[in-house]
Amino acid sequence: MTSGFSAGFGRRVAALLYDSLLLTALLVIFTSGAVFLNHRVAVEPKTAGAWFYLYRAGLVTIVVGYYLLNWLRSGQTLGMRAWHLRAVAESGKPMALKAAALRSLFGALAWAPAALGVLWLYADPEHLALHDRLSKTRVVHLQH
Repeated sequence: MTSGFSAGFGRRVAALLYDSLLLTALLVIFTSGAVFLNHRVAVEPKTAGAWFYLYRAGLVTIVVGYYLLNWLRSGQTLGMRAWHLRAVAESGKPMALKAAALRSLFGALAWAPAALGVLWLYADPEHLALHDRLSKTRVVHLQH
């Protein structure tokens, strides 16, 4: 079981910003490869045809895969490690694949509309964001 208390909005945003730096680098590398394979032309529907959709799926796969692999392996992304956060199941144990996948899906929806689903943690009695509650997971601030 992981000890700690529910992570606040500021730490979650800080971890997301750290993760966005690493993800940007990964996406640039992937996009560079796609542009090279597309004869050094931007990957757009008019230049790549149906491959454009595969490229887009690859971008999504990299982002979702980054979170899933890290949450399943240690419960922490690079940004979460820096800010002493860990994503766990509601029992406090490591997440299963289903919970991590639901967290990823609901997390995208929670952050998208001006982070309203994440700000929900200020209204929630247990200080859980909307995607925490829907995926039956938690982000805890680890005690050091």
